[in-house]
Amino acid sequence: MIKTILFDLDGTIINTNELILASFFHALEGISEQPVTREQIIPYFGEPLGKQMKLFSGLEQVDHLVDKYREFNMAKHDEMTTEFPYVKEVLDQLHNEGIRMGVVTTKMRDTAVKGLKLFDLEQYMQVVVTLDDVTKAKPDPEGIKLAMRKLDADPDSTLMVGDSQYDIQAAQNAGIRAAGVAWSIKGKEFLNRFEPDYMLDDIRDLLELTAKRDRS
Repeated sequence: MIKTILFDLDGTIINTNELILASFFHALEGISEQPVTREQIIPYFGEPLGKQMKLFSGLEQVDHLVDKYREFNMAKHDEMTTEFPYVKEVLDQLHNEGIRMGVVTTKMRDTAVKGLKLFDLEQYMQVVVTLDDVTKAKPDPEGIKLAMRKLDADPDSTLMVGDSQYDIQAAQNAGIRAAGVAWSIKGKEFLNRFEPDYMLDDIRDLLELTAKRDRS
């Protein structure tokens, strides 16, 4: 029985993959002798930006790199962010069926809201929990638990959907079910290592899951 669905944002319901990579390349240019590569960055998608910058730069003080990343990211956001197929149609149908929905993301609120508004998705989300709202990011369950409190959600009927291992682990740590997405830039096989309850090959699979709610 699924009555509440929480979504990660980047790489799950909006496609910011190339924007994120370009933002890292811009911010880290000239920092090390060997430029950071896509292959180095992608496994860490979903972690807080400051933690990523420390890892990729080897520096302890990275505020200037975070600022450079965010400036580029905001400037290029609308140009480089694209839609995933069927997302809006599925969210609209879920909303019409009475499913409560929210976002739990490691992004800051301003960029998270910007992404939702770009494709008119904010209307479907009853709660948006960002890095500004928590002290510990995913895989800690704090953000999920906060969203659930705001939605008065029951763990037994709540599902977290995401494109990274941190989404799956956060759901498991919160005692709710987890769904990985096969369109993750990290790959379906990688996500399956973390044993999500479901793997969505297409976001329309959510309609089948929620259609079973009265028979579960």
